[in-house]
Amino acid sequence: MWWFTQGLCFLPVFLVAWSSSTFILPYVIAVLRRDVDVLFPYISDTGANPPESCIFGLMTFVSACAGVATVYCRFKFVEKLSEGTRVASPRLNKTALALGMLACLGMNVVATFQETTVTAVHDMGALLFFVTGVLYILLQSAISYHFFPYGSSVAVCRARLAVAVIALLAFFPTVICAFFVKQKDLHRDAGSEDYPFHVASAVCEWIVAFSFVCFFLTYIDDFKLFTLRVKTEMG
Repeated sequence: MWWFTQGLCFLPVFLVAWSSSTFILPYVIAVLRRDVDVLFPYISDTGANPPESCIFGLMTFVSACAGVATVYCRFKFVEKLSEGTRVASPRLNKTALALGMLACLGMNVVATFQETTVTAVHDMGALLFFVTGVLYILLQSAISYHFFPYGSSVAVCRARLAVAVIALLAFFPTVICAFFVKQKDLHRDAGSEDYPFHVASAVCEWIVAFSFVCFFLTYIDDFKLFTLRVKTEMG
């Protein structure tokens, strides 16, 4: 049996591969079309103009759907473990589920409302995505430690915590430095006063985004352990 066919591990595998492509492919197209600078564009910059905006929107929607499925399966997995161990609060698990779903909603808002057309809504979606996403992985890291040794290994628990801390630390410069960026053009003037703030914000944004990707990568071993079945009942 191929390893990615065990249990539901194909879900995080697909999510990680697809999400990585969602960040990278529009960037490559935007650079080749000279719509953005090669160095330090925001992720949203790479999906601002067609045709990359169309690709970015479609791929982000698929990522969000895969994210919803993965977050829900993780919720059910933790719920099942709780039945036998009682070490994780059901309320904590439900809170993590809600945060994960809100993060996926934020992703869709970011992709649907481009920064060059509906900036306010785009920024709200980005903030929703980053805030709830960081809180989700922090909460899941805490849940992992609560379940040890019943769930993941100590190495995986530490890896999740490390990734979550990196995302948290990178989140603050992403948001704070963005407030000092006045340039709205996709091609940034390296000689402007706010350019260092743009670089710091953009670099940290990419770090946060790929922190999410790395975090879901740690779900693969857990997802090998279970499957979900849909039960239909006729009333």
